[in-house]
Amino acid sequence: MPEQSQGLSYDAVLLVSFGGPEGMDDVMPFLENVLRGRNVPRERLLKVAKHYELFGGVSPINEQNRRLILSLKEEFQTSGPHLPIYFGNRNWHPMLADTIREMRDAGVKNALAFVTSAYSSYSSCRQYLEDIERARESVGPGVPRIEKLRAFYNHPGFIDANVANVRAALEQISEERRADTEVVFTAHSIPETMSRSCDYETQLQETSRLVFEGLVDQPGPAAHGTCEPAIARAHGPRAYKLVFQSRSGSPSQPWLGPDVCDHIRELKSGGARDVVVAPIGFVSDHMEIVYDLDTEAAALCRELGINMVRAATAGTHPAFVRMIRELILERLEPGREKRFLGTLGPPKDVCNPDCCTMRHP
Repeated sequence: MPEQSQGLSYDAVLLVSFGGPEGMDDVMPFLENVLRGRNVPRERLLKVAKHYELFGGVSPINEQNRRLILSLKEEFQTSGPHLPIYFGNRNWHPMLADTIREMRDAGVKNALAFVTSAYSSYSSCRQYLEDIERARESVGPGVPRIEKLRAFYNHPGFIDANVANVRAALEQISEERRADTEVVFTAHSIPETMSRSCDYETQLQETSRLVFEGLVDQPGPAAHGTCEPAIARAHGPRAYKLVFQSRSGSPSQPWLGPDVCDHIRELKSGGARDVVVAPIGFVSDHMEIVYDLDTEAAALCRELGINMVRAATAGTHPAFVRMIRELILERLEPGREKRFLGTLGPPKDVCNPDCCTMRHP
């Protein structure tokens, strides 16, 4: 991935995402793309494919990304910058190489890539950089330069969108029971060995804390670069917990935990009647949400007699869309102040060469 160039003029935006099948014929080729190079038994692929069968082989991620692009185009029309937006996926159509070839043929020279992942790890950051570079190499001469926008786990726009969505979920619980409700923040688990080479878990803990502070009676910390306090909420939840989901590795290998279903069982043993599950590790819905949470975790809650409300992802929330525009303006206007919440500061524009290098086993 090219290093950031000072004063470079950018002429396009590329939204880069994971990709997902849009019909049953797509499912196995998609899963083979995702797991290429990893020692995953065929039986595991077939088991995951059955999850997609429940939804006609359609993951919601591509359609959500199309809606996000439409919202971003409207934001650009109203407030600028007036740049074309392209869409490419790592694992399914529209594939990155095809999109980058289209960009080259349209005369794009320097593009900014918005990756639909807020956090730093091999899977959620460095692998995107590698896939972009591999796609550029396959396109060949005249390929545009592409620079990734920074991580945004603590950006006020991302936090505000999640606060609003968790609040909306809480409001589905009766007010007299809301104060006894725990918010369970979820994210995709990764092996502990991978976690030690990145800031993934630390960033998730910070996002969870910031969103929770936006829900309780006391105002949270002010956003850097603004005098506005974080959103406050009366009659808020009693507690929160960061848990993990969608583990796919060998049972003998330690992964980040606790698992969301294990934690729900713990809540039940403690007398919980309601829980809000908020997938802050994701920016849009896909199979890890509609199956692992909306199907599997929801079924467990029904079995245990717990009322589960799932909060929406950031999706196309206006605060999230405005955040993407802000990230772009940071690169178009060198010296522009970078907004963030909390104490960890804004993530770097360009990753260190040795960060997040541990690959998925």
